[in-house]
Amino acid sequence: MKHDHSLVRLTLLSITASLTLTSGAFGAVITFSEGGDATPGSILDTVNAFRSALGDPNNGNAPGPLASGRREINWDGGGSSATSPSLSPFDGFLNNRGARFTTPGFGFVQAPPTGLDTAFNNPNLSSTFGVFSQLRLFTPVLSNITDVFFFIPGTNGAVPATVSGFGTVFTDVDLNGSTKIQFFDSTDTLIFDGIVPAGTVSDQSLSFFGAIGNAGEQISRVRITSGNTAIGPNFENPNVETVDVVAMDDFIYSEPVPEPRVFGMVVAGIVMMAWRRRKAFKLGVPFSRA
Repeated sequence: MKHDHSLVRLTLLSITASLTLTSGAFGAVITFSEGGDATPGSILDTVNAFRSALGDPNNGNAPGPLASGRREINWDGGGSSATSPSLSPFDGFLNNRGARFTTPGFGFVQAPPTGLDTAFNNPNLSSTFGVFSQLRLFTPVLSNITDVFFFIPGTNGAVPATVSGFGTVFTDVDLNGSTKIQFFDSTDTLIFDGIVPAGTVSDQSLSFFGAIGNAGEQISRVRITSGNTAIGPNFENPNVETVDVVAMDDFIYSEPVPEPRVFGMVVAGIVMMAWRRRKAFKLGVPFSRA
């Protein structure tokens, strides 16, 4: 019985550790941040450094969870130039990349800058936004807020997950402080707030911001504020001093892993089954899972 009690104590310690993993603010965070000009090369070194910090390979559409690597979404659909609207939540990458996107607005649109012209009835947009990876950008409709939730790839949203790092490419950040990324833990507590740097040119600039917790923190939700105004037709000049409309390009994040509370329940179930097997063996009775 002494051995059984030790096993139970070990189980409780494991579950407690897993459940408290995401509590509190980031103990430490590494940020990757750069505002560039209209060329992808102006931010590429920073984006690649972030990719390396998350780890290789790019896991693409492989089911998870995987032991290493990262996930990326570039919105380009293999080179598509189509304008693709979607409602909220947008689950186009839920099963294969483990990401769900929601907005308090109407929905989202994926389109090249010229497609955004038509989608938002604003001919300024094709000259306002640039692209990091050809051809399409991503933006909410009737809002400047995007929330990202994570799940284990291959489970179609059945298994909630967390990530340790997340980053996004933005285009045409003109005003410092207009665009930011916030991380929340599994209790929906804010654990990090980062400001995206403005670009170095007035039109089609590219900016990148990414962050990684390096003290065991895990991110359950990311809130992206892209500019201080929703993209739309209701302004004459998107470059006026007080208005900053911003679109997004590549999303890059660490391999999603099960939420601590999910992991804790799995550990508890496994150890309890092992304890029941051991006890049944000692008593000389058949073991049943029922």
